[in-house]
Order: sequence, then C-alpha cells, then structure tokens
Amino acid sequence: MHTDSGIERARTDRRGDLLGQPRHPGDLATSPFRADRDRVSGSAFFSRLGGVTQVVSPSGSGLLLHNRLTHSLKVAQVARAIGERLLADPADGHRLDRLGGCDLDVVEAAGLGHDLGHPPFGHLGERVLDRVARRRFALPDGFEGNAQTFRIVSSIDVRGAGGDGLDLTAAVRAALLKYPWTRLRRPRPHPREMEVPPRGASELEEGTGSAKFSCYVTELDDMIDCRAAFAGRIPGWQQTVEASVMDTADDIAYAIHDLEDFHRVGILQHTTVSHELTEWLGHSVELAGLSDAELDSDRPGRSMELLRRRLHAKDSWIADDDAFVGAVKRVLSELVSKLLEVPFDRSKQAEQAVAAFSGEWTRRLVEGVHIDEEPTTRSGHVVLAAEQWHEVQILKFVHRHFVLQRPDLALHQRGQDRLLSKLVEALDDWLIDRTEEARLPHRLRDLFEHASQELETLRSEDPEALMPSERQPSGPSEGERVERMARGRAVVDFVASLTDEQAAALLESLSGRSTQLWSDTFVL
Repeated sequence: MHTDSGIERARTDRRGDLLGQPRHPGDLATSPFRADRDRVSGSAFFSRLGGVTQVVSPSGSGLLLHNRLTHSLKVAQVARAIGERLLADPADGHRLDRLGGCDLDVVEAAGLGHDLGHPPFGHLGERVLDRVARRRFALPDGFEGNAQTFRIVSSIDVRGAGGDGLDLTAAVRAALLKYPWTRLRRPRPHPREMEVPPRGASELEEGTGSAKFSCYVTELDDMIDCRAAFAGRIPGWQQTVEASVMDTADDIAYAIHDLEDFHRVGILQHTTVSHELTEWLGHSVELAGLSDAELDSDRPGRSMELLRRRLHAKDSWIADDDAFVGAVKRVLSELVSKLLEVPFDRSKQAEQAVAAFSGEWTRRLVEGVHIDEEPTTRSGHVVLAAEQWHEVQILKFVHRHFVLQRPDLALHQRGQDRLLSKLVEALDDWLIDRTEEARLPHRLRDLFEHASQELETLRSEDPEALMPSERQPSGPSEGERVERMARGRAVVDFVASLTDEQAAALLESLSGRSTQLWSDTFVL
C-alpha cells in the first residue's frame, strides 16, 4: 500500500482497531480495509443484488444472465486488476502517493459496494423513484442510485458497530463517491457551476440539479468527513484515485458483459450491427460533411456519426477521429465478425467464444489504464488510453442502440414503471393510515422514524438544504412538508431495498390480486 502515515491514519478513521478500541465482533480480518470489504459483502443490501436485473430479467430464458450481484463481483475483480497494474510500477506508486494512495482492498470493496443502492429493475427503477420522490414527496434530492449507495453504507444499513450504516473507513467511503457532490447546492461553489463541469455534474433540465450525484444532503456531513483525508491532494470535486479505479472498472465491465448477455439471448443480431458499422466506415467522409438536419433519420451509419459528433462536443480533450475509426474497425472485427456471426446455441464452442471475447477485451481495456496527475475536469486520475477509451464508447453504443432502444424492451419497462409507481403510492397510503400504525412493516416504520429524525435535524440546523430548486406555490406548513418528505424518503428507501420479484409480489398483495397469506418472496 502506498500512503504516508499521516494520511493513512486519516483514511482509516472510525475503525476501532487503529484507534485503540476493540474491533467490531463481526470482523474476521485484522486489516481495516479488508474488514470493510467483508462488511460490504456480508450486507443484506449486497445479497439482494442477486435479484436485481442488470437490464432485463433472465426469467424464462433458461440462461444465466448478469444481475447486479454478478456485475458487482466483476467490477471488483477488474478494479483489483487495475490497482495491481498501477502499483506494479514504482513510479506510478509514487504518483499514487501524491494523490492520496491506492489500496487493493479499498478498490475491491468499492467495486463490490458501488451498486448497493441500485433499486429494482435497474436504471428504469432509478428514474421512476427519482420522479415520484420529487413530484409526490417534494424531496429536493429525489433519488439517485449512487447517492443511495452512500446512504446505505453511512446511514441505513445496520451492520456497523454503532447501529447506523456499515461504519466503513474514510478511504472506502470516499472510494464509493463517483460524484462527490449533492444534487443542488453543496458543496459551494457547486461543481456544476464550473466552466467545464465534471462528468455528471451538469443539469439535464434547467432547475433540476446535477444529473448525477453521490450524496443526499442528509449524508453531507459523512461525505465531508471521509473526503477530509484527501484535502490538499485532490480538488474537492474530484474522485479519489480509488474511486476513479472503481469507476473505470465499472465502465469496462458494463461495456463487455451486457453485450455477452444480449448475444446469448439472440437480441444482438450480426446483420443489423454489422450494417450500421460498415455503412459508417464506408461513408464517414460524406456523413461528416452533412449537417445534423441533413442526416436522414433512416440512413445506416447516421447513429454512429451522431455518436462521433457527441464525443467531440462533450469530450474534446480525448475525442479523435483516427482513434474513433480504429475503434469501429476493432469492434467490427472482434465483436461482430468473431462473436455475433455465429448465433449462440449453448454449445461448448459458443460458450468458449463468449469467454474468449470477454477475457480478451477485459485484458485489453485494463492494459490501457494509466495515471494522469492533472486530468481534465471531465475525467478522473485513472484514465483509459485514447484507443481503449474510444473502444468503450463504441461498445456502449452497440448496447444502447441495438438493445436499449428496442420497442419490446420499452414495452417491458413501461410496465415496470407502473408497477413501481403504484407500489410507492400503496406504501405511502399505508404509512399515512394511522389506524394501521401498529401493523406497518417493521422496516418501513424504522426507516420513517430515521428519516423524520434526520430531516428535523436538518430543518433546525440547515433549512436551506431542504429547499426545492425552484420556489413552490404556497401549500402545507413547514412541519407538514417535512413530514411528507420523511414519508417519501422512507418509502423510497424501502422500495429501493427490494429485489425485482419482491417488488412485484408486494404490489400483488397490496392491490388484492394475491390471495396467498404467507409468501417466501418477502418478509415484513
């Protein structure tokens, strides 16, 4: 591990074994960072990820597809490999020291824990819970999966020594902060006000706050606490090196294994993917000369051209046309021609082809990682070389264009949207019904009490933190508004902690469509 003794003590603050206090009785490891990794992997929030889909449910396919648990395991594996690669070079080790250090157990713990806050039904669930949190409950922070992860480890898990959160070291908590800011106002000045905002800090719609953020205002003190160890080494808006390693590993794993899954279920078709890529390669000069308005919406190669332009607009610091062409050619050769050309039939040969694709691409991308001591605001300190960076963009494009934009997936997700919306409404109605107070689900009642206490504390100590981004019409009293926000945070916390199947089964029962009294799907 590369850190000096001063920052090492700060990075491991809140861990009793280094402060002369007894360790938590559940810890088997003597290393504080390894104990953190064990706490994450032993959390019930981690176990539930096995029932949360990555993009679509494998139910009925007869295939073992990735879920959020297997994704997290792969991210941890890739993160450790990146850390080992960087630490193998003594010169890189000294660079890491100057930036705050890089510990292999820390990056592995962050990889395991980075999706703890992911709700049922993947990113669709994130959007639904954010919408209902802001519109129904007037929660200024809404919902964000990364911020929910930090809330879990800091506040609502119960495996730590103090009963709230996991009581992790400063280094591991900071490594989970992909976007170390809140949605609206903290810290000041807010990163989205920078001339070139960090990735994720900009607003998608005016007045809605940052598109991505890793901390709700209720956990702001904990974010400040764990980031204090890195003051003077990295800017306040920048990821720690260990968070940057985890973020890069997440990108690599995501770019590869979702393509594996959709090849397995026959969604990625050789002909359609090949046509888009080869048409762009054959007409790239012509397409580049057209304005956006002149690009025919049905023309093959159009979407690839729009991607090229978007990369130049958003990431001019690394976007390069030669590297883009090279990436398209490599993906065409190794994904389309080698993998997609032969339909997946579950044979030994087909499985070997998928394994070879995954292994070769993971190795290539990990080998492209290096340290940048003075990165652009759009990047972390751990970055991919230009070639590999463009290849990841093309792989993501294939997934986004040929999978996420399919009408059948949209149909499926619209149903999931309604399911989660109705579940939130039903649970809120139950929470409002005072005659049912004694029969509320124990966990929902605990979450409501927790949210009420923390929001009342904020109202007295930092009322601005609870103000919406825009002035609202006159309505309920301040006390009623905070009570509604507490209900919202409790219900959203509760729903976000369910698996896909638990969410569906719970709504079935609450809506009266299920006559089964006892179910092994959920425990209230």
